[in-house]
Amino acid sequence: MALPRAARTQRRTRIQQEKEEQILEAALQVFSAFGFRGATVDQIAELAGMSKPNLLYYFRTKEAMHRALIERVLDTWLDPLRALDAEGNPVSEIRSYIRRKLEMSRDFPRESRLFANEMLHGAPHVEDELKGPLKSLMDEKADVIRAWMRAGKISRCDPYHLIFSIWATTQHYADFDVQVRAVLGDNAGEGRFEDAARFLEELYLKGLGIAI
Repeated sequence: MALPRAARTQRRTRIQQEKEEQILEAALQVFSAFGFRGATVDQIAELAGMSKPNLLYYFRTKEAMHRALIERVLDTWLDPLRALDAEGNPVSEIRSYIRRKLEMSRDFPRESRLFANEMLHGAPHVEDELKGPLKSLMDEKADVIRAWMRAGKISRCDPYHLIFSIWATTQHYADFDVQVRAVLGDNAGEGRFEDAARFLEELYLKGLGIAI
């Protein structure tokens, strides 16, 4: 994981930790709005309420801030997948996964846009993470899904494409929220996430041959 400069030079104090979080919060806002190429250190420093030299004490470059954010987002994004339990009931496990992914789309839209933008540009800052830890986790959870198939608990399918499709349908509500709200109009309140959860649960569970 990319460490801020201050963390590499000395043990961080509480104030330093707070400053780093202040910087990363500002960087998240700027990167999610303008993308990596459009964002500048000056913009981030201004939003963080500190001078550019002070900011660069904590994070030497724009790339360092961006990588720290991307790695944090990727780690958070994968928590629901890590929780997929081989010993659990596929119905409750898949339902829980769908709902947790939708909750993340609802609660972390800026993080979702940041990550989507990184993927659209070829993942230059986290390609090693995708081919390493992400790939290993996906292989592990694909084996979980295959075990459910062998036990006759769900219909046969490609486990990787099942996970990809859940990612796509749930993150749509973060990355394309403006479009969703425009189409739903007066029905575009917070209830849209519950409506989406019920629809996606039925879509996937029935598609996997599970009676609900």
